[in-house]
Amino acid sequence: MNRISLLLCACLALLAGAASAQDTAAADALDNAMRGTAVPAMAVLEMRDGQVAREAVRGVRRNDGTEPARLDDAWLIGSDAKPMTAALVAKLIDRKLLSWTTPLSEMLPTLASRMRPEYRGVTLEQLLSHHAGLPHDASDEAFFNAFFHDTRPLPEQRLDYIGKALAEAPVAAPGTKFEYSNTGFLVAAVIAERVAGKPYEALVRQEVFEPLGMHGVEFGAMHANQPQGHHDGKPAQLADTNPDMFAPAGNMAMPLRDWAAFCLDQMAGGEGHGRLLSAASYREMQTVQPGGGSAGLGWGIQASLGGHAGPVWMHAGSDGTGYAIVALFPASKRGLLVVANAGDEMGGAKAARDAMVALMKSYP
Repeated sequence: MNRISLLLCACLALLAGAASAQDTAAADALDNAMRGTAVPAMAVLEMRDGQVAREAVRGVRRNDGTEPARLDDAWLIGSDAKPMTAALVAKLIDRKLLSWTTPLSEMLPTLASRMRPEYRGVTLEQLLSHHAGLPHDASDEAFFNAFFHDTRPLPEQRLDYIGKALAEAPVAAPGTKFEYSNTGFLVAAVIAERVAGKPYEALVRQEVFEPLGMHGVEFGAMHANQPQGHHDGKPAQLADTNPDMFAPAGNMAMPLRDWAAFCLDQMAGGEGHGRLLSAASYREMQTVQPGGGSAGLGWGIQASLGGHAGPVWMHAGSDGTGYAIVALFPASKRGLLVVANAGDEMGGAKAARDAMVALMKSYP
């Protein structure tokens, strides 16, 4: 091998090492959080001043194997994808295809006669801030589980799902109370599909993921050669997760750096430097909506977290087989992403929160 080839190989080796380098303090935080739990793997990424500051990963992809989890693996983020669905809707509003305040009966005219009258005046703002009065999920478990085996196109499945949901009684009068609802995000996705003429999966990839360089996003919860969710002490089965049509409410996996790209754009947008949306749309997403609670559009918004001054834009997500949590501190340009490939029953939720608290000790 000649000298130029040797130098090239050396440079590539250095680059590969840098790409997989782990921060010692972050790795220690994960080790401490996992100790005494049944969590097979965890990863963390910290953002600071508009870029990735440190990251670490520990553990194995499956607890019945030895394949180590990697920094560039696609991790299930659950409902932490809800801000991404809200951003998709905001993008369509920026394009004048939708409006925040158009009533539901006008956005879904084919369902207007079948939906309960209480829902006909519901807006996208209410759907995306959990103020629409819709139930958390379908009350009919058999109806929900049938979607695991449904082979129809996903937009047809979602239309079927929300048609039944909109015929059920509201859990609260729309606009009067915060009631967390996956269903509201599925309704918003169907609206987006209708005006854009594309499935949600293609639409969010085109309008949100690709512009931000998020090329590693996977839809669904079960992916080969990636961290596997765990339930009841063993790798999860399909029935332990959510059906594929559930993606708008949070059924997707991605590398932490892809997730960070979205979060960094949200923080930049709050300062008027976002790449994805108009200034008005960032402001709408990041403002507490009326009707009680502390929800923006897709985000939970808190005044502080763990004694650290906010505002804090937060979300946590889980399908029961994994756990993911995000906390963004836009004023100090910091943020944390933590994931675990096990749910609450195996200690994933507590471990993720503990790791986040440990890493926040250096925050102002």
